[in-house]
Amino acid sequence: MSFEWIIKIISENWPMFLRGAGVTLLIALIGTIIGAAIGLVAGVIRTIPTPERVVKKVILKVINIILSIYIEFFRGTPMIVQAMVIFYGSALAFGLNMDVLTAAIIVVSINTGAYMAEIVRGGIVSVDKGQFEAAHAIGMNHLQTMWNVVLPQVIRNILPATGNQFVINIKDTSVLNVISVTELYFVTKSISGNNFRYFESFFVACMIYFVMTLIVTRILLYMEKKLDGSNNYTIIGNDAQLELDKK
Repeated sequence: MSFEWIIKIISENWPMFLRGAGVTLLIALIGTIIGAAIGLVAGVIRTIPTPERVVKKVILKVINIILSIYIEFFRGTPMIVQAMVIFYGSALAFGLNMDVLTAAIIVVSINTGAYMAEIVRGGIVSVDKGQFEAAHAIGMNHLQTMWNVVLPQVIRNILPATGNQFVINIKDTSVLNVISVTELYFVTKSISGNNFRYFESFFVACMIYFVMTLIVTRILLYMEKKLDGSNNYTIIGNDAQLELDKK
């Protein structure tokens, strides 16, 4: 490995590296946000109690079957294949000529949604059943219970898994080069093809991926600590009681 070549590659191609890293972060961020929303909706639907009415029961059953197929298919197939099918397959089958960036965001979003659906479902199931019973006892329906009691806890509990999925998406965007998305891997491949210094070029890309994932991980850890709050706190009621005792 030549450090002179690494410095030269960076100095000559840093705008391309920066643009590729920006596209990578954009796809990963938007895909994770949309995927988390899809997973949240799917996870909530999959935990709805079985209704008593036959019509509602049949509708819920059909929706759950569709969601199960969606989850199993996108969890059981590689993202690189999904990208090929969605981008080229939709053009051949339905005549949809999508922009590559739009196709990339769709691929990452629905792939992330499949994983997040199970993460959300697991988070909902992990909430103590007594909280559901208490909410229903004070007159809340299932939707109100989810919104006011369960989801605030679930979102906090699944934040580490969501952050981990974001980091995975940053790395997995590299497979989108098969549909010519100009993300970091695609840009690096173009640079190495021009200078024939493959090792040095991809070493630079490796360091950029590492820095991006490291920064994202640290930001997510900071957010988790903020949500946890301080461990050193005093209940106001205790202070008031102490004042009364002194008097």
